[in-house]
Amino acid sequence: MLIGAHVRDDDPLAAAAERGAEIVQFFLADPQGWKKPQPHPHAEALAAGEVATVVHSPYVVNVASPNNRIRIPSRKLVVQHAEGAKAVGAIGLVVHGGHVTKDEDPAVGVDNWRKFVQRQQDEGGFAVPVFIENTAGGDNAMARRFDALARLWDAVGEFGVGFCLDTCHAFAAGEELVDVVDRAKAITGRIDLVHLNNSRDEFDSARDRHANVASGTIEPEVLAAVCAAAGAPVVVETPAEGQAADIAFLREKLGR
Repeated sequence: MLIGAHVRDDDPLAAAAERGAEIVQFFLADPQGWKKPQPHPHAEALAAGEVATVVHSPYVVNVASPNNRIRIPSRKLVVQHAEGAKAVGAIGLVVHGGHVTKDEDPAVGVDNWRKFVQRQQDEGGFAVPVFIENTAGGDNAMARRFDALARLWDAVGEFGVGFCLDTCHAFAAGEELVDVVDRAKAITGRIDLVHLNNSRDEFDSARDRHANVASGTIEPEVLAAVCAAAGAPVVVETPAEGQAADIAFLREKLGR
């Protein structure tokens, strides 16, 4: 089980060394922008290094959207970032589940996901595995509550997509963490990555505000138990100044 952190994108390996991370997650472009990622200056070292990597797609991506001006560029961006992720040797590309607006049918968003991954499979697949991540808020989100996640997975599961479990997001969405791994696996059949984050806000708040492992509203022991049960690589997306301590805590609790 690899344990690491989301780090700055200019020199992920240096950031990994500072934190004692075995895996690093980073962006390949502006997370709030639509630009195609440029070749990473440390791509060769990242691909050849002992530190594992995972790439997070930009936050603007919304494959579920019925709006062509959002959905079509989102599809293009996912494909481009998957190609960029391959160049740095990444194990996968994390993509948020996305949403439709309050006046739109969530079933349309699910179908948009299915059409995207099916078409991409027909064209040879993604350059690296795509990990769909559960999200914290929005009544019409594709992957907030687990009943919605189940409907999404019924549509896309056959196409080999992976799943990224975010603990803060699940907690904020009103999903109990005690048995969250078992329930997620019952739906998806897999957990490929864990985003291990505490929450600054209360249970079912629908607010996505991360905290370091020891300083949020989730008991640290519960977070460690999620990691142990998932048996997947773990990335903390917590405030940078506390990431080394977060990693050390998890290693101690998991006997690593």
